[in-house]
This record gives sequence, structure tokens and C-alpha cells, in this order.
Amino acid sequence: MTTLLAALTAFVAFTPQALTLEEGQRRVEQIIAASGAEVAVVYKPLPVQEGVPVADGFRINPEMVFHAASTMKVPVMIEAFRQAEAGGRQLDDPIPVVNRFTSIVDGSPYQMSVSDDSDGLVYQAIGKTMTLRELVTASITVSSNLATNILIEVLGAENVRRTVEALGGHGMKVLRGVEDQKAFDQGLNNETTAKGLMVLLEKIATGQAVSRAASRTMSDILRMQQFNDAIPAGLPPHVPVGHKTGNITRIHHDAGIVYAEKPYVLVVLTRGIADQDVSAKVIADISRVVYSIPR
Repeated sequence: MTTLLAALTAFVAFTPQALTLEEGQRRVEQIIAASGAEVAVVYKPLPVQEGVPVADGFRINPEMVFHAASTMKVPVMIEAFRQAEAGGRQLDDPIPVVNRFTSIVDGSPYQMSVSDDSDGLVYQAIGKTMTLRELVTASITVSSNLATNILIEVLGAENVRRTVEALGGHGMKVLRGVEDQKAFDQGLNNETTAKGLMVLLEKIATGQAVSRAASRTMSDILRMQQFNDAIPAGLPPHVPVGHKTGNITRIHHDAGIVYAEKPYVLVVLTRGIADQDVSAKVIADISRVVYSIPR
């Protein structure tokens, strides 16, 4: 681990103050090679205002398929806002907090464990209610698996998939809730590509995910993210970022909207690094290089 961290640090230490797009992509490719992992990166500059040309970005393995981990919570959030705007439910509607879900394999029940989750507050509400808005916020900001499973039961995984396809986020596939062990054992997993996640975040950033008002609220929720050791760690402290991480064994992702003076979407997906401190550094180093590219 020490050798890998030293190698990664060496590449970033020589990053100049400003890089051309080609230099930046080459430096990112060097970081990926040094990591020894499978890594996908999509960097997409965003328009500052209508009619102003957008600078080029770059894509590295944009359609490589990864286990989505908790990045699948982004399309679940979008579907919640879509249904709210469609009038089927309201963001402040009370939703029963339960801890009983059914496997997509055979319909057998399973429960979530608070010890395996990243948030205990939703568990304290079991037997009570939380609003749709509160569940969405918990699923994103503290990556609550229990909140996410409740949302999927209420919203419907098939509806999430239809909305993803309608937005053009091909490659992001939400099959099921979290911790469905029978499904996992059969390889039935939520999947994503860097390109698919980029499209969904771009829609939020440009006000095209559901509506401008909904997109703005979703952006605000993403900016409340509590896990900030990856993309934000490579940015100056004053630069806001709205993002969603995803972590399981040997999988570490971060995907976000960087609200720099000239904003952009950055998605980094990694597979094959056992130590999440190391994978976080890989993502942070890539983030640092991308920020050095003038737009």
C-alpha cells in the first residue's frame, strides 16, 4: 500500500498549475496505470450560460460496466422528484419506515442491518414515518441503505429504470434494493457506467432532470454530501461540489457536479483496490488534475 500511495503521489506532485486538455487526460491515464485498478473517468464541462460554447472534456472507459454501489441512489432520487412533480405523491408525504423487503429472486423476505449501514437515524424511525424528502436526503447525504430500500419499494425499481432511459442515462441499471444477498449471489446487481452517471448529473446541473426547480433541489441535496474524501479532496476548499459516492468491497466511486467558476461534471469509477484510503486518493488525485485544466 505504501508503494502504491508513493507512486500515485509522485504523479500528482508533478502536476503543473495549468494543464492542456491533452496533458490532463495523459496525467489521469498515468494515475490510473499506477493504481493497477480498472478505472473509468468522464470529465464533462458544463455551459456557464446559454449560447456560450462549452470546452471539450474527455472520456476514459466511459462504457465500462461497474457494480453501481451507492451511486444508484442518484436515479432513485430523480424518480422521487419525478413522481412528486407528476402529482402521484408529495415530497412531504409521510412514508412508513419499515425494515422488511423482498428479494427479486424469489420474493423471500430480508432485513437490513444497522451495523452494515452508514446511518442509524432512519433505523430509529422504524415503526414511525418519515417524509419522502427526508428519505431521499438520507439516501444521498449519508447514503442510508434503509432509506434507499424504502424508496425503491415505494417508487418501484421499474419506474426508476424507465426514467433513467428517458433521460438518456443508458448504462445505469437499477434492478433492486441494497443487500439483496440472493440476487447478489446470482449476479443480479445494480450496474452503471461512467457515461450513464455523467448524463444523469448533467441533467441535474442543467435543470433538465424533471424540472428546473426539482433539479435545483436535487443539486442542493447532493451538495450536502457527508463523505468527502474523494472528488472534493482534490479541490480547493472553497469550491462547492454536489456528489454521490459508492463503496463496496474493492469498488469505490464518486460522481459529482463541481461548481467551479466554470462548472463541470466528473465521474470516477474504480474496481480492484482493496484499501479504500488508496482508492479515495486515486479519485482525489484525478479530481485535482481535472481541476487544473482551463475550461
